[in-house]
Amino acid sequence: MSTPPPTFADRLRALREQGVRGFLDARRSRLLAGGLGPVPAVIVLVLVWTVFQILDSGFLSARNLSNLSVDIVGTGLIATGLVFVLLLGEIDLSVGALSGFTAALFAVLNVHHGMPEVLAVLLAVAAGCAVGALHGVIIAKLGVASFAVTLAAALGWSGMLSIVLGGNGTITFDDEGFVATLTRHHFGHPAAAYGLAALVTGIYFLAARQRARYYRASGSAFSSIGMIAARTAVLGLIAFAGAAVLNQYRGLPLALLIFLSVVAGLDYLLRRTSYGRTVYAQGGNAEAARRAGLPVVTAQISVFMVSGTMAALGGLFLASRTSTVGAGSPTLVLLVNAVAAAVIGGTSLFGGRGRTWSALLGILVIQSVASGMALLGLRGAIQITITAGILMIAVITDSLSRRPLSPQRSGVKT
Repeated sequence: MSTPPPTFADRLRALREQGVRGFLDARRSRLLAGGLGPVPAVIVLVLVWTVFQILDSGFLSARNLSNLSVDIVGTGLIATGLVFVLLLGEIDLSVGALSGFTAALFAVLNVHHGMPEVLAVLLAVAAGCAVGALHGVIIAKLGVASFAVTLAAALGWSGMLSIVLGGNGTITFDDEGFVATLTRHHFGHPAAAYGLAALVTGIYFLAARQRARYYRASGSAFSSIGMIAARTAVLGLIAFAGAAVLNQYRGLPLALLIFLSVVAGLDYLLRRTSYGRTVYAQGGNAEAARRAGLPVVTAQISVFMVSGTMAALGGLFLASRTSTVGAGSPTLVLLVNAVAAAVIGGTSLFGGRGRTWSALLGILVIQSVASGMALLGLRGAIQITITAGILMIAVITDSLSRRPLSPQRSGVKT
């Protein structure tokens, strides 16, 4: 009986077994065959931080980095929800307008109708989820293109924003209440930031080790304990350095803690549950997923529900920064930044590739540009132009990476 030819995964495993050099060759082959992922965003982030630190020595100061860690949260949450939609190869153009509408709904319920803040927040988030479900049903059940549905919805919810706010056009809520606290509270004790750094590092090590054991038992390529330890050490260095910087100013921001928790929780949902596997499978090949009996309609509706929910949460965090909600909010710029954050961070516009951490990395790039521009006293139009350029590069890179090289061309010998 003839021996079947080795698969690409078998060749990757063979490379990894050759040691560190083999591991690096395998990583290069995987990147070439499956897209660059977050690598370009990391390079851009390093360049942005280096350039702005040279131009203004205060860019990497504890105060500016602490403010940056809070500024990324609102748009970052919206971008995290968009990752789910983009994984299916769909788009949600309504998130900017929807975030403004749900924030206005919260303000009206709280200020004009005297509803407790927590209850008003829950109703606003529920409204975002319900609106997302409505969009999803129209798209999945009626077969209407997501671009058309969400574009019309963006116009509709922008109009509803003005209607809800009424003649004044702006509502100011309690600047010491629950919503305002979301972006203004910091855990001042150093143990909070260092404890979070230790927790993140420990969870990553345990998860990576468990994953390596599973792959080894199934005969798939796996990382050695030495390589896991090295990656954990790098993550730990970054985490504890970040904690040290935050503790030099006001400590760990509550907003950052919530953002990291949401991103991690949704990442687990996508990568470790049957629901997440359905989303990735449908994004990779919708017809194959349908023939395999996967609940593709349910998945399609659910990703828009996630997007609507995260848009509502993001809108509340954005309103929290100023304790006001206004009809003149730049929803178009917000939409562009949210989409750009997801794509720049490594989520593919063609579906099937991406993680929630892409949103975190992408919004960090975008907001770093905004922060640097503000320190230099440059106009916001320049920031938008730079963001557009970075987004264009990310889209081109994503498109080119959809043309995977053959194993022979990617450096893996048969």
